[in-house]
Amino acid sequence: MPAPAAPVMTASEVSSYLDEVFPQIKTNGDNIAVIDVAPGNALVRLEADDKHLRPGGTVSGPTMFMLADLAAYAVILAHIGRVALAVTTNLNINFLMKPEPGPLDATATILKLGKRLVVTDIAISDSGGELVAHATATYSIPPRT
Repeated sequence: MPAPAAPVMTASEVSSYLDEVFPQIKTNGDNIAVIDVAPGNALVRLEADDKHLRPGGTVSGPTMFMLADLAAYAVILAHIGRVALAVTTNLNINFLMKPEPGPLDATATILKLGKRLVVTDIAISDSGGELVAHATATYSIPPRT
């Protein structure tokens, strides 16, 4: 398997770009941040609190879905640059455990970076490092002009 591509943006640059083109991520006061990018990977952290809970006191599925989608977007932007119109074409998620409120880390890995499609794998873990959800996402990249 070939070595993963080197990122073209840092975690800080991806975060700033997301603030610019996707400010609604933080509309509800979500504490979410791109923590790190590395060849083929990105780490996004969400501090899940009361507004992210479902009945029963665990983090809701829609919250973890959003985190997986954002992590996929972050790893893609980190590797292709400022392409705001890269869009989700498919996202599948499996919920494995019921996480408690607190930090959730989504590690997104690029499986295939093509000219028009990017396929990613996302592992969401709780503060103890337990895998709580697993997702795969495919994004469409608009043609470059």
